[in-house]
Amino acid sequence: MSFDPNEKRHGLPLGVCLVSGGLDSCVAAAIAARNCRLAFLHVNYGQLTEERELMAFEAIADHYGVKDRLKVDMSYLKSIGGSALTDPAIPVPEKSLGKPGIPVTYVPFRNTHLLAAAVSWAEVIGAGYIYIGATEVDSSGYPDCRKSYFDACKLLIKEGTLPETEIEIITPLIDYDKEMVVKEGLSLKAPLHLTWSCYQSQEVACGKCDSCLLRLRGFAAAGVPDPISYAM
Repeated sequence: MSFDPNEKRHGLPLGVCLVSGGLDSCVAAAIAARNCRLAFLHVNYGQLTEERELMAFEAIADHYGVKDRLKVDMSYLKSIGGSALTDPAIPVPEKSLGKPGIPVTYVPFRNTHLLAAAVSWAEVIGAGYIYIGATEVDSSGYPDCRKSYFDACKLLIKEGTLPETEIEIITPLIDYDKEMVVKEGLSLKAPLHLTWSCYQSQEVACGKCDSCLLRLRGFAAAGVPDPISYAM
């Protein structure tokens, strides 16, 4: 059953949701749907699964009846490179979850680029909130998924926008592990079956990359089957 887009929500504030199409961003959007009118932002940055993520984004937006959708091209991040997600010459690690250090799937300073677009759009359309599904607990150690990073971003927004602009970054999953994310999504009836998490496959999820392994671990810990298929 999809979200009823005709539900009277005109009295609620407007919130921009960064929606990659993945599990975390879907659940963050489900949380935002309780508190805001929704505007969805999706970024293509040259990632290996760009087309499949965009498909997931559109499906989730359809589920929630979101009319305000912005798709931003940041393919320059692929030109910059430095990540296994954007440079085909760098292999995506498999079965490496838990290894020390920041993995090569880290896209240098990515969340700053994403948030910059979200803040710009929020300021134009009058949105008071930006929802992002970052989690510090299960982020593979990415530095731009830490609480301290988002605290710094909040200061930057205050300094870099119009005096009358008030935009708050909401990170509802920042303290969640994947089990908690899955359980929260189930409790909110989020369309988890529409999401895509795999770093390297667009047909059937590989089940071997860190993102797949984190997702599988979360569903297993929550005691429910993952609704998508894996090549395992």
